[in-house]
Amino acid sequence: MSYKAEYIWIDGTEPTAKLRSKTKILADGAELPIWGFDGSSTNQAEGHASDRVLQPVFSCPDPIRGGTNVLVLCEVLNIDMTPHESNTRALLRPVAEKFAGQEPIFGIEQEYTFFDGVRPLGFPVGGFPAAQGGYYCGVGSDEIFGRDIVEKHLDHCLAAGLEISGINAEVMPGQWEFQVGPLGPLEVSDQLWIARWLLYRTAEDFNVSATLNPKPVKGDWNGAGAHTNFSTRAMREDYRAIISACEALGEGSKPLDHVKNYGAGIDERLTGLHETAPWNEFSYGVSDRGASVRIPWQVEKDGKGYIEDRRPNANVDPYVVTRLITDTCCTGLEKDNLI
Repeated sequence: MSYKAEYIWIDGTEPTAKLRSKTKILADGAELPIWGFDGSSTNQAEGHASDRVLQPVFSCPDPIRGGTNVLVLCEVLNIDMTPHESNTRALLRPVAEKFAGQEPIFGIEQEYTFFDGVRPLGFPVGGFPAAQGGYYCGVGSDEIFGRDIVEKHLDHCLAAGLEISGINAEVMPGQWEFQVGPLGPLEVSDQLWIARWLLYRTAEDFNVSATLNPKPVKGDWNGAGAHTNFSTRAMREDYRAIISACEALGEGSKPLDHVKNYGAGIDERLTGLHETAPWNEFSYGVSDRGASVRIPWQVEKDGKGYIEDRRPNANVDPYVVTRLITDTCCTGLEKDNLI
């Protein structure tokens, strides 16, 4: 007997990487081996030296094929077994290890939009639907489009054992969100990439595409983000640590250092309108969805909890955003003696 292992990796496409995958047949009980691929076809090598290596780092049950089949997330390595330059997971690992004692955890809210051909799902041919507002967490066929796909994706994620904590319809027709976490920086990033792959693969079966474009429709429509919730042990115990983390994110060049790595096209989404702060200004506030970083009202009331960085785009690399937030906030907490 044998089983199917779907090897999944992040390619070198710029400015936004794509997911790639292929299937390996393995004997029952066999360990997941390293594998290879043609990097010249994924923007990760040139044709005269095209071999690249897939190193399995996370696996889970394959909810689409079922049985003993698995999904296998891989890091991309060069043939000398060093991390490929597109391998952002390799940059996160030492940061996660350095600050593991502070117990950083994340919850990432992944927004996305379904498209039927060139139109967002639910948009009428040759026109626009009613203005945004009623679609958010709505119900009814006049306001909700794609629920059957969303429910199937949720079932797939749960069957794969992913830490999916919820779903909801967003403010534009065909726009949805799922949440991953709370988990550590490596774990939340690995699982978000698998959940993204399952989203694209599930939508395939409905002849619909899913996009992480941060501004899928120009004009008076909300963009799509990946709001990133973050806390450390100290933040979960002391409100002073909440403020320290916010101040660290706003110190010196940090705001722009983060924003320029929070996903391509961020200036189109962070305009100061549609529940965003301007991309070139930093602010934080309690219950303020127009701030760069929101402190939930319950956190202020309880005097402990987490913060929400509202700036990351839907197309952000989770390995990058978790690395930046962990490094900046945990360093700030150390400096303020709040660990």
